[in-house]
Amino acid sequence: MTRVSGTSGRVTLVGGGPGAVDLLTVRAWRTLQSADVVVADRLGPVEVLAELPPHVRVVDVGKEPGRHPVPQERINELLVEHARAGSHVVRLKGGDPFVLGRGGEEVAACVAAGVPVEVVPGVTSAVAVPGLAGIPLTHRGVTTGFHVVSGHCAPDVSDPQATGVTRASDSAGPLDDVALSCVRDGAATLVVLMGVRSLGAIVAQSLAAGADPGTPVAIVENGSTAEQRVTRARLEEAADVAAARGVRSPAVVVIGRVAAAGLLEGTSERRLAGAGV
Repeated sequence: MTRVSGTSGRVTLVGGGPGAVDLLTVRAWRTLQSADVVVADRLGPVEVLAELPPHVRVVDVGKEPGRHPVPQERINELLVEHARAGSHVVRLKGGDPFVLGRGGEEVAACVAAGVPVEVVPGVTSAVAVPGLAGIPLTHRGVTTGFHVVSGHCAPDVSDPQATGVTRASDSAGPLDDVALSCVRDGAATLVVLMGVRSLGAIVAQSLAAGADPGTPVAIVENGSTAEQRVTRARLEEAADVAAARGVRSPAVVVIGRVAAAGLLEGTSERRLAGAGV
């Protein structure tokens, strides 16, 4: 924790997990109870906001695909402003703050402003959401590693308001060489966060790199919630199948042999209770 003498205000970045309130950590819950101001994202355990003490001020800075009403720079400023006013500011984020959550930028902004800041890690959707759908990211005899990437910034995705699947007509896409190696060579399971809009580009890019068209793909929407749904397809058909089913964000895309249906005996495409299979 970075501390500055002469100020009682501070910022705590809290990872809220994939959405279900009961996936908050004990530390996260206790931190929220001590907040004066909560700066909250759209995703994560938003239901917990109704359970906060009545004096807590909630500032909604939620972003949607293609719609960022509060720019990241302004979010950074809000954290600093409220802390400098003497408040304990909790920045409630979905998943884990440091896994594609821009938490590093927020910590850096606080440090640069001389504001005390700490981080409460959260359950990342990259691991939790596939697990809740019965998809192990590693499995003995199948794969011993996984690679997590962002699906943002595919150059063929032109509609800033789109939240569903966008098909691609060429090999342009957001995957780097390591990610392509995972898909093409089966070197590791590939997990794509925020990848619904660019799914068509991901498929096209992977096939152009020589990936097996039959590589299993699983897309888990609204993980950990009552609306959780799993869509499975072969790689070559994944974008078309997802579009036909109306797959929308938030979703986690898993590409690799662990995504095959029936990999774990006795599991199905329904949400599993707890960690047991």
